[in-house]
Parts: sequence; structure tokens; C-alpha cells
Amino acid sequence: MKIAFLTSGGLAPCLSASIAALLESYKMENISAEFSGYLNGYQGLLKGKSYEFPSQITKNVGMLFSFGGSIIGNSRVKLTNAEDCEKRGLIFPGEKPLEKAAKQLMKDKISILHTIGGDDTNTMAAELSHYLYEIGYDLTVVGLPKTVDNDIVPIVQSLGADTAAEQGALFFENIVNENTSSPRQLIIHEVMGRHSGWLTAATAKKYRDRLAYWSFDSDLLLNCENWDIDAIFIPELSIDIEKEGQRLLDKMNKKDCVNIFLSEGACVNEIVGEMKRKNEEIKQDAFGHIRLDDINPGQWFARQFSKIINAEKTLVQKSGYFSRSAAPNEKDIQLIKESASKAVQCALERKSGVVGMDEKNNGILSLIEFKRIKGGRAFDSQTQWFQKMLCEIGQVS
Repeated sequence: MKIAFLTSGGLAPCLSASIAALLESYKMENISAEFSGYLNGYQGLLKGKSYEFPSQITKNVGMLFSFGGSIIGNSRVKLTNAEDCEKRGLIFPGEKPLEKAAKQLMKDKISILHTIGGDDTNTMAAELSHYLYEIGYDLTVVGLPKTVDNDIVPIVQSLGADTAAEQGALFFENIVNENTSSPRQLIIHEVMGRHSGWLTAATAKKYRDRLAYWSFDSDLLLNCENWDIDAIFIPELSIDIEKEGQRLLDKMNKKDCVNIFLSEGACVNEIVGEMKRKNEEIKQDAFGHIRLDDINPGQWFARQFSKIINAEKTLVQKSGYFSRSAAPNEKDIQLIKESASKAVQCALERKSGVVGMDEKNNGILSLIEFKRIKGGRAFDSQTQWFQKMLCEIGQVS
């Protein structure tokens, strides 16, 4: 039996650890198999580049739980976008990437493929599985859900998301001290989250939970308010810039600084609309997603608020690459191991799908059909802990 792994999309604190957990799970099942990993995701599959794991690899895989990133590498490749694949030299003119990828799996005699990625990664896996089924090749594909945004439908908790929130909180613990570098300082902490504000909200909560254990003394000019969050902006909430600006102006006048947590997906429609009116180019990736780094939401919000609150200095800091590249925390490691064990059981039973905490099954780890996997799962902004936090910082009454 030949079993292959493939990690794809952006990084998350679970990729190398997921490979380790899968290998350990297969060892516990006493399965005799050859293991390999396609290098740099679907790009490696198209190029026929893979790494053959040594037969005794399971003796040392435990160390991977302490590493972030992916030992076999990632990339963003859409197998149904032939134009982009050809442009990047992954296929020759006239070739179909999906067909080429399928033929490579057949050539390598892979019987089980584990994909570790977000909705794009796993929907591409579904396309592959369906294509091979149509031509009579028996391939079992079992995916694991990876995304720091925690925005995969219908999965309650994605692998690595909790760690990303924890790391974002740690990141801001240092950045917030910049409020002492000048008077009237505006700090914007931009957090990943294209469609969902979950990561921004969870990062803010973890930061404030940690802040509650700090010691402050107003006689030493250590006022908790200066280190606290003043606003949290996410895609699921409408934002009245003028109204919020006046509220934050009062904050600035009172404590000489303002701290904002911002989801990179907040107000994207407004930003894009403004760019279109100015006839500016709006770049997209191979999956048709707007390239958020190019439209720079953090800088847009900085322009909106800096003048209103009369900031002398504005600092925009992004924690995304810091948090998504971390090694998983204990909570995520536990979820990774449980998910990998379930994925191996399903694979050995020749059942394809994505293993995740299914919101339609009370959040129980289940094998979810590929056709149910979608992106853009919204965060419920009315959830009690989030509303409580908004009340505490004065964003809602």
C-alpha cells in the first residue's frame, strides 16, 4: 500500500504535526505501507516531485510536533485553473492540470492520499477523487481541515486556529508597548481573516484574558486602560466610521493612545469600491480571491481614523505570518492527534471525505462529505463571549 501526504494553501500551526500524527496513527494500526509527501502541495503533484519517507521514520516523527510550517512545503495551486497552471510552468499548453495530477497519482500507485489544507485544498482533492473514480482508479482521499481563520463550512474548529489566536495575542503583548513611543499613538493590529472575524475575536479575547493577570499601578504610570483594546472590527459587523471615530477620539483624549484589533477582511467591499472609483487595479489569486496584502486594509483604516482622532503617530502591525508559522499548542496537538486517528480509520475503511468537528453532528469528529466543504464560514458576532467583550471595551452598550 502506498500512502501520500499533501499540504497546501497558507501555513497554519498544524501541518508538520498533522503529518507526524498520521504516521503515528498508521503505526498504531500496524499497517505495512510506503509513505511519501508531494513537495509544495499540488505544485509538487503536477511536477511529480515527492519525498519518500524512510521505513523507520516513525521513530523520530514526534519531534515534528515542536515545529511550525510544513516539512513537505506548501503552494497555492488550483487544478481547475489551467491558465494559471500553464503561466506558472506547471503544465504544458493544452494539458489539463486535473488530468495531469490524476495521472501522477496513478503513476505513483498511490492508494490513499491525505490532504491537509483549507476549503480550496480539500475541494481540489474532491475534484481529483471524482476524476479518478470516473476513470476507474480506486483512490481514497481523506482531508484534514487547516485554516487559521477557522472559516471552513461545516467545521466547528479547524486545526491550528487556536494556536494562531494564542500567538497573535503574544505578538500584541510586545507591540502594545509602542503606545509609549509617542503622544497620541494609534496602533492597529491587523489579524488574518478574509471572510471570518473569528481569529480576530479569539485573538482579542486571549490577549485580554492574559492582560487580566498583569499587575498595574497608576502611581507608576501603569494604567491598564492604555494596554487594553479600544475597538474590534470584523467582517461580520457593520462599521460607522464617523461614529466610531468620535468614540475613539474620546478614548484618545482620555488616555493618549488607541488600540484597535482589525480583521483583514473588514470593510473590504468599501475598500474595493473606492479603488474601482479611482480605476485602480484589484489583483486576485488563482482562486479568484482578492489579494488582501495589495489592497492593505490596515492602512485604509489608518487613513480613516488618524485624522478623526488627531493621532500624532499611527502604527499598523500584522501578526499573520508570526501566528500562522508557529508550532501547535497543546490544545491543537490534542485535536490534531484525534483527527489523524479518525482520518486513518476512515482511510483504511476506504472512505473519502474531510475529518472535522461537524457542526451538523454536535461538533463531533466525523467524516464529512467533500461536497459539504465550503469556505467563508462566518463568525457568529452575537456569541455571548464576544458581545461581552464589546461591552467591556465600550464598543457596544
